[in-house]
Amino acid sequence: MKFSNFGNKFTQKTGILQLMDDLGNALNSDRPINMLGGGNPARIPEIDAVYQTILEQIVANGAGVESVGNYSTPQGDAKLLQALVDFFNREYNWSLTTDNIALTNGSQNAFFYLFNLFGGQFADGDKSILLPLAPEYIGYGDAHIEGKHFISVPPKMEDVAHEGEHGFFKYRVDFDALENLPELKNGKIGAICCSRPTNPTGNVLTDDEMVHLDALAQKYHIPLIIDNAYGMPFPNIIHSDATLTWHDNIILCFSLSKVGLPGVRTGIVVAASEVVQAINSLNAIINLAPTRFGGAIAAPLLQDGSLKTLSDKHIQPFYKKQATLAVSLLKKELGAYPMKIHKPEGAIFLWIWFQDLPITSQELYERLKERGTLIIPSEHFFVGLDTKNYRHAHECIRMSIAQSDETLEKGIADIGVIVREVYDAAK
Repeated sequence: MKFSNFGNKFTQKTGILQLMDDLGNALNSDRPINMLGGGNPARIPEIDAVYQTILEQIVANGAGVESVGNYSTPQGDAKLLQALVDFFNREYNWSLTTDNIALTNGSQNAFFYLFNLFGGQFADGDKSILLPLAPEYIGYGDAHIEGKHFISVPPKMEDVAHEGEHGFFKYRVDFDALENLPELKNGKIGAICCSRPTNPTGNVLTDDEMVHLDALAQKYHIPLIIDNAYGMPFPNIIHSDATLTWHDNIILCFSLSKVGLPGVRTGIVVAASEVVQAINSLNAIINLAPTRFGGAIAAPLLQDGSLKTLSDKHIQPFYKKQATLAVSLLKKELGAYPMKIHKPEGAIFLWIWFQDLPITSQELYERLKERGTLIIPSEHFFVGLDTKNYRHAHECIRMSIAQSDETLEKGIADIGVIVREVYDAAK
């Protein structure tokens, strides 16, 4: 059977397909799997209890059936839109209206729209999305309908201390390289995009870095897209000081996934009305309308402020605790080997760098998979970079910390066994 160019592009093997296949296969496997590779959020009992109560309430009052029994407009569920407007204006004094918010069927859906709105073929030539800090989210890489339109620059790397301990590093934006990009100066960049906290590393771009990126975007009259799936105000998985800013040249993207609702597939885009109208048109063609079930659950929690409270008091502390545990286990297993951990500032992952790793991280992934432990190799995350001669891009892994203590202990023990074997064999 012959597919079109579109079909061939979107049916090829990709990093995000590998990630989601591994996640699904692990969840349905009879064999015990240490699932340290997926992006599924943790099941936190206090959060689940609140959702259980909300689900019982919306079943009892009919809101649940109503949410699945009727379409919304292409913009999304009206009650959730209004709840979001009220929430953001109350928290940040942004003066939003419902013209500034669109809903999508998950953040992945939103970024497919945004990357194809601002990257690809234009009347005056091709334009790319500028990713200012590689590595970046694995799911961005194959989002363009035709070709790949991403440009990024290698990060600056700095050794840092974390809670008084050494063995950590941090990525920083190389603004000298960024500002001298020919594509930026020549009008070949359609938008700047970053995630904050960054998936995969847990890096939180500083407020100064965000101000600099914002100024750069305004200078070249292109939008700054910020992927806030792990950020403020929900789920607020940030362990460093950070400020959330919006104006009509910034496009903020949020999600209900990491507050523990990945299955409702609800993405939130806060943007200028022109961008919202474009998303509405795309929704109508591709989805008819976004799902409403997430709104039925989230709207009451936004209205009374409890979603932010749950994020601050339960979600954020849980991942902080898991990061501390995972770091201690890694140092116990591999403290004598050339390992550095990216400073854990947020998100639900640790990013681990094995300096001068004798094999590629893809090979390391395969060996760990044979032992029943899943991680994600680093090669897939350096979107927009030619990594053939960039060794660092083949020396890291992303490890989820959203699992139980037992799974972390077993999975990190496996990582220790294989990594020690690899280094020892190369001596």
